[in-house]
Amino acid sequence: MTNPTDPPPTATESPVPEVAVERTSHGTVRVTVTGEFTAEARRPVIRAVTDLLLGEDPPTHLLLDMKPVTFLNSAGLSTVVQLHRMLEGRGSELELLVGSTVVARPLQLSGLWHRFHVRDERAPGS
Repeated sequence: MTNPTDPPPTATESPVPEVAVERTSHGTVRVTVTGEFTAEARRPVIRAVTDLLLGEDPPTHLLLDMKPVTFLNSAGLSTVVQLHRMLEGRGSELELLVGSTVVARPLQLSGLWHRFHVRDERAPGS
C-alpha cells in the first residue's frame, strides 16, 4: 500500500505493488495483488498471509487474486510457491485467480498451472 507522501519511484526501482486483504466468507479470504508481482511484492504478500494465519480466525481457503497483476516474473512465482507451502502446512487451500495472459503464461511455462487450483477468468480469445 502506498502513502501519498512517499516520493515517486525512480527509474531504477520498481513500484511497490498494492496488497489488499478481504474476508469474503467464513474461512475464505481474498488477497489481491495489484501491479507488478516481482521481488518487491514478496514481503507485503507474505506479511499479509502470515498475519492471517497467526490471527484468531485463520483462513481455510485463500484466493490469491492476480487479475490486477501487470507483470509476473520468477520472484512472483516463487512467492506463490512459498504461499502454497505456508498454507498447506496449516491445512489451508490456495486458489489462484487469473485474468490475463501476463499471469497465465508464466504459470503455464513453469508448470505451476497444473500444480495449483487455478480459476481462469481470462476473456475468451485472450
